[in-house]
Amino acid sequence: MDQDVASPPPMRSITRETLLDGSLLAAVRATPGLTLRSDAEMAATLAESLAARPSGAPVWVFGYGSLMWNPSFHFAEQRRATLQGWQRRFCMWLRAGRASAEHPGLMLALDRGGHTDGVAFRLAAGTEEQELRLVWMREMAAVGYLAQWVTLHTAEGPVAAITFVADRAQDTYADGLDDAESAARIAEATGPLGSCAEYLMQTVEHLDGMGLQDEGLDRIRRLVAQRTG
Repeated sequence: MDQDVASPPPMRSITRETLLDGSLLAAVRATPGLTLRSDAEMAATLAESLAARPSGAPVWVFGYGSLMWNPSFHFAEQRRATLQGWQRRFCMWLRAGRASAEHPGLMLALDRGGHTDGVAFRLAAGTEEQELRLVWMREMAAVGYLAQWVTLHTAEGPVAAITFVADRAQDTYADGLDDAESAARIAEATGPLGSCAEYLMQTVEHLDGMGLQDEGLDRIRRLVAQRTG
């Protein structure tokens, strides 16, 4: 007689609660086809980032995609910010969450060159490790991103921030895709957290609401809209 095989826990929406109770991390780790970091590896990369913190400086987190409109961590202040030398691109393959192994989508990451406008979030003193642990569960559970300190330019002056850039050494790095191919992947990819198209539209709408424009995302948005009607 065949034994029953336990189903993996369902992927749930990204909220502070699903990060705190571990359910989102458990769902990610139960998803086939992902290369994952262990608890020890995640803790080590977080410790390395905190050790590299500029002396005496507040900890900021730079959001350029869904972190802008769904941070899911507590912060004391937010500012509009610009990062020079890095550009926001759909350059990371996505095979879970808003996509599947059969219909992989694309996710935003920072890649070399250009500049990126986004949101800087300052963490309250004394909460840095606690809040960054939630960010790590979300961004660093699977390989694809590298955590990096960068200097952001804000109207109130420069700030040092942690952000997440594409790891070009991983097979998650999607290089050489033109706008048409990127739009085709985004238009057809969907998963338990929604669709890649929704992720794109929400990101662009948030930038629009801040009076910011990303010409590359605007081009892809128009192409996706043509495909999705």
